[in-house]
Amino acid sequence: MKMHFLDGGRLRMKRRIFVPDAERDETVELPVISTLFRHAKGNVLFDTGCHPSVATDAHARWGGMEKFMTPIAPPRQDVINALAQVGLKPEDIDIVVNSHLHPDHCGCNAFFTRAQFHCHEAELAAAQAEGADRMGYLRVEWDHPMRLDTFSGQFDVFGDSRLVTMHLPGHTPGMTGLRADLTRSGEYFIVSDAVAIERNLANDEAPMNAWNADLLLASYETIRARQNAGATIICGHDDGQWQRLNTGAYAHD
Repeated sequence: MKMHFLDGGRLRMKRRIFVPDAERDETVELPVISTLFRHAKGNVLFDTGCHPSVATDAHARWGGMEKFMTPIAPPRQDVINALAQVGLKPEDIDIVVNSHLHPDHCGCNAFFTRAQFHCHEAELAAAQAEGADRMGYLRVEWDHPMRLDTFSGQFDVFGDSRLVTMHLPGHTPGMTGLRADLTRSGEYFIVSDAVAIERNLANDEAPMNAWNADLLLASYETIRARQNAGATIICGHDDGQWQRLNTGAYAHD
């Protein structure tokens, strides 16, 4: 199995959302990450990044959300073009697992019309709830004709323990991480927005945009346990970590 980190866009947000002592007007640039797995039984995407249209008209797609989470990537910096750089088209993707259903993590779902989709049952319930748009859920991003299956506990994608989800609630009710067991590189634990930036985990900081701070801090303990067991933790939006990662055509295995 080979793993590729793909560029799913880029955002600008207020830094104080993630860093308690940041200045009120200070901003931070955040990468948006999608991860491709080329398994013997199929191609899997974990998250699909931002929809390509937000590069030119974010308000048309996201409405008022774009004031707080502003796309700054140029056109063609998205998962569809990142896949093309490794020789794949949307129809080559067999399975999509969404860590959660915020628009920077499921924005390209619509393009994967041949894929089977999966997310945590609590996440779908949150996205379908009354007032979900105020919680950052936009139906245009996740509600598509393709089959969407949910899971409640761990979900072993191919039944061989190589790709296994873990529920990490806090950022959202159904926030999910994915453990990847690579032959040479060992375990990678891709935790998405359960840990937005590395310092949050190191300092036990719950970002301001967490749905439930207490549950998020409990999820940190789950993540630390995997880290202490030797797993490499991949955060949701840490730019320093992103700059250190081998990305795109480089294959981790």
